[in-house]
Amino acid sequence: MLKRTDILLMAFCTGLIVANIYYCQPLVILVAKDFNLTESYAGRITYLTQIGYALGLFLLVPLGDMFERKKQILLITALAIFALLIAAVSKTFLLLEIASILIGACSIVPQLILPLAANLSTDENRGANIGMIMSGLLVGILASRAVSGSIGFWLGWRAVYYMAAAICLLLIGLMAKRFPQSYPTFKGNYKELMSSMFSYIKTQPVLRETSIINFLAFAIISAFWTTMVLFLANPPFNFQTLEIGLFGIAGAAGALAAPLVGKLSDGGNPRKNLMTGFILQIISIVFFYFTGNHLYLFIIGIILIDIAQQAIHVTNQTRIYTLIPEARNRLNTIFMSVSFIGASCGSAMGLWLWDQGGWMLFCYGMTGIIILNMLIYLFYGKKKFNPS
Repeated sequence: MLKRTDILLMAFCTGLIVANIYYCQPLVILVAKDFNLTESYAGRITYLTQIGYALGLFLLVPLGDMFERKKQILLITALAIFALLIAAVSKTFLLLEIASILIGACSIVPQLILPLAANLSTDENRGANIGMIMSGLLVGILASRAVSGSIGFWLGWRAVYYMAAAICLLLIGLMAKRFPQSYPTFKGNYKELMSSMFSYIKTQPVLRETSIINFLAFAIISAFWTTMVLFLANPPFNFQTLEIGLFGIAGAAGALAAPLVGKLSDGGNPRKNLMTGFILQIISIVFFYFTGNHLYLFIIGIILIDIAQQAIHVTNQTRIYTLIPEARNRLNTIFMSVSFIGASCGSAMGLWLWDQGGWMLFCYGMTGIIILNMLIYLFYGKKKFNPS
């Protein structure tokens, strides 16, 4: 049984480690100047980091159903330090791209912490605990952009990666001392472990639904946070890295929404939360479309799109953890791998839409993806799958 202090500690560590994936977003402008690249080309590091994260999810997270989870968490965090230091000393953009993939692959620790918490939670408080840890994760994402933009502005983009490596070193000591051990029940080999995941895709309709919906939801949120950097760096705003990073704070309301969504997901039909998320996404895009020179509309849109993301993601993650308790790491692997492939595709799509037609075309494209997600939601609803 987990105590509240254990959940808060897990949320704290989750937030600080997931930040590694998002530090690069406000730094795109500085990296472009340093390597004499266009801003859209330098933006490749955002989706390469997400590709690395998806690879790490697929190859490493399933091992949590095979090996003791605490040791795995500590080892992968140590590897993250190595990857962050490579990025900090990169002399070529190619090396930074490689380091970005490694950073993503070694920052999957939050997806090991979440199944650990789910395994040690009761059925009555599992959703609430997941929501609490997801709050820490979201705060880490938001704070990472603000901190990265500020440090990058004053000390340069390389200092951000040095700072991240130091944070991970401190977390290793904290997690080694405080995290509980958790031993899995799977007795097979790695090949059998990986093969079992594909059988779950075939036999678990709820897993398929949640993964597809999350793919598109992550594409939307990732496209926004990548493209908004270019939107704010150009006329009429012409903001610098410091100012752009501070916009991450505006999404803090999403972190407050995660525990509530988690509690709502513990009873009734949690699929209803998804429609709320879709509607909030549509409203946020409307605010983005009509922003013009009015930044208050943009800030309202940020708050709404982050709350929407939590409504969709926490609900879906709670649902998959109710399916097969002994396979939570593998189910989470499928779910989050698909989600971050969506995030990578979204970042690339956002950059492409920006190059083709600027902010207006970006808003049109995101609206189309939201409508597609709503149609998928309605399709699965008609098939009357188990809503758990």
